[in-house]
Amino acid sequence: MKLIDVIRGLAINNDVGNNDNNVDVKGITDNSLHVKEGDLFVAIKGHKVNGHDYIDQVIEAGAAAIVGEEEHTELPIPYLQVNNSRKALGTLAKNYYMDPSAFKVMIGITGTNGKTTTSYILKHILEENGLSCTLIGTINNIVNGEVVSTTNTTPSSLVINELIFRSNDPVVIMEVSSHGIDQYRVEGISFDYCLFTNFTRDHLDYHLTIENYFQAKRKLFDQLKPNGLAVINTDDEWAKKLNQDLISKGKRTFTVGQSKNNDISFNNAISSNKKSINITEKEESYTVDFAMPGLHNFYNMLSACATSLQIINSTEAIIDSIKTFSGVKGRFEIIRNDNGSTFVVDYAHTSDGLLNILNTVNEFNPKGIIHIFGMRGNRDVAKYKDMLKISASMSTLYILTMDDLNLVSYQSMLRELEVLNEQFGNQKGIIIPDRTLAIKYAIENSAKDDWIIITGKGHEKYQQSYFVPTQSDMETIEHFI
Repeated sequence: MKLIDVIRGLAINNDVGNNDNNVDVKGITDNSLHVKEGDLFVAIKGHKVNGHDYIDQVIEAGAAAIVGEEEHTELPIPYLQVNNSRKALGTLAKNYYMDPSAFKVMIGITGTNGKTTTSYILKHILEENGLSCTLIGTINNIVNGEVVSTTNTTPSSLVINELIFRSNDPVVIMEVSSHGIDQYRVEGISFDYCLFTNFTRDHLDYHLTIENYFQAKRKLFDQLKPNGLAVINTDDEWAKKLNQDLISKGKRTFTVGQSKNNDISFNNAISSNKKSINITEKEESYTVDFAMPGLHNFYNMLSACATSLQIINSTEAIIDSIKTFSGVKGRFEIIRNDNGSTFVVDYAHTSDGLLNILNTVNEFNPKGIIHIFGMRGNRDVAKYKDMLKISASMSTLYILTMDDLNLVSYQSMLRELEVLNEQFGNQKGIIIPDRTLAIKYAIENSAKDDWIIITGKGHEKYQQSYFVPTQSDMETIEHFI
């Protein structure tokens, strides 16, 4: 493809170098180590690495042209200066891959909790009804039935466009994080449907304020196609605010919730640990059998139903499909222990998510609840304060442990656990820094009809290896028990 076609629609401040916009572009990359002969290199200022520092290197590697933010002159290849390289990458990727989202049924799912569960339910319903789906999300990317590993909930715009371009599936379902929106990872992607699951405090270490966090989520809905539809859970106050805003701007919305004023409503009189719920759609009532317990998961299911209804247009077919949905890895995943206790593994990483999990478990009338509460370094500590208060009030025993250090030292993280426990915990809590030993302790101290809740990691693998404890380590651990 010619460079002039790749940069179509890009706001360029300065075009220097040899000024040949008719050079052939054989690929695009924002990683200097991946540059091959004929590639367009996009220089991005990252948190740790500045792509502009590698311009000489990529020219030597055979780059055909460069797009960047900093001023550079007298280069032997075209250099196009833009205001924001991350945003420009979205436009470049869209052009290079010939606007692939325009030719798919595109579904974007955002919100604090429930994105992964909603996406998997939606994929299951559509595929049960003959529509294969590409999935771009937290657990895995799935394209043409093949699993592709993922490192971010929302990949870069370059990766997203390449995945959609490769896909032979008519439908693409994408989890969209606030970081992904704020960092222009979905720039240039247009959506037929955008879903808003719910909204609670999270990621304030990045967004700083709850309003900034909400506005990041809200921007996704600006990328709806001209006749696109927003699916909103109006039982969430922030989502209700979004719904009103979208309607005032002439956007189409479809709502779910407990009020009969919603397009789909439900009666939650049935306990949330049961397997069915009554819903009403167009004054018709249905009973839906659903495998995942928890009121929060019923909301996820309803959002998936509401979206599927726009595509399949058969409530009965959708309800039949839900009956065969078995659940999602790391989302209220139940494991029975040999001693008669029950494990629940869940990704819950917000106070709202944790409260949902513990409320659901309580409806099973457990003899006791042991909560293994993993915390991560370099995260919003205020969020953990609220979560710890909930765990301390609702658990029989809680065990504070470490999920990922995220470059925080072991001793600093240990001290943080101590301070949190002293200030916001109670006598029911202990600290076992090593996650594997925390789980071992919970198993050994559980009995028949106890429930052991492990939150924070869900499906994720550990970032660091956990140690085999020495005698000194054991003495440290015993100090906290």
